[in-house]
Amino acid sequence: MAKKDKAAVRKGVRTRIRRRVRGTAERPRLAIFRSLNHIYAQIIDDERAATIASASTVEKDLVGATGGNVEAARRVGRAIAERAIAAGIESVVFDRGGFRYHGRVKALADAAREAGLNKNERAGEEAAGEAAA
Repeated sequence: MAKKDKAAVRKGVRTRIRRRVRGTAERPRLAIFRSLNHIYAQIIDDERAATIASASTVEKDLVGATGGNVEAARRVGRAIAERAIAAGIESVVFDRGGFRYHGRVKALADAAREAGLNKNERAGEEAAGEAAA
């Protein structure tokens, strides 16, 4: 039996995630793709099959020394949140795209939350943290 390469494993994980995660008009999907040198984020309404907003490190205003590090992911996260709020979207469903939730993927998601996406989610986490303390 042949071993699967990383791309095949990620494709299977991504397929399983996409069975459950659907973007709607009220709560679209924040999809992330990360390559070796760049990171990309899109806000997608799956009901209309339309991209509402996007941001990536290949854009001129988001280019830094490199696009493949945590700081670049934070810049993209802030930019996608600002563009989503400008489009009237305050809450999204996060789609990690088969990547593990750490490093650049986590940095992008955290920066988007700090910039104003999913305010209700952060308030719930803070309340749960205070109740545990």
